[in-house]
Amino acid sequence: MDYPESIKALIYNQLLHFFHLQEQRLELELKEIKELAQLHQLKGVPGSLSTIHVLDCIGNHEPINHSAIVDKLNLSKASITKINKKLLALGFINRTQLNDNRKEVYFRLTPLGKQLFEMHRALHEAEEQSFIRFLDSYSDSEHQTILKFFQGMTRYVGERLS
Repeated sequence: MDYPESIKALIYNQLLHFFHLQEQRLELELKEIKELAQLHQLKGVPGSLSTIHVLDCIGNHEPINHSAIVDKLNLSKASITKINKKLLALGFINRTQLNDNRKEVYFRLTPLGKQLFEMHRALHEAEEQSFIRFLDSYSDSEHQTILKFFQGMTRYVGERLS
């Protein structure tokens, strides 16, 4: 194998390793959310990060309708419907209608949902600050390369999932 091909193989192996670590990190994030919820005596915390992220989307954009959640999270309508039913049943969100459009249903956080939303937001802010500090060790031109790489990876993985 020549040099460029061996580097590509190393990159691929690092990517696989990164995916495994990311899976573990997501499991840890859910565990941290559940531990924080228990500490704050919140009951019935959703068991998946997708559910937490739908709650987060609602909290960031309320009032928000079903279609807007689908667009913002790039999940299927069926997935959002299932998750919203779960969040409604657990008492984290409410369904509302705006006065000028009785047909359209919008979602808002309940006080319980706001507590979970704030806990999740705080965890994400801490993670973002940690990641930004990590990026400080790279130059501006390396930042551009990293950004280009992740944009390409997003397209690549997205196409693989389609």
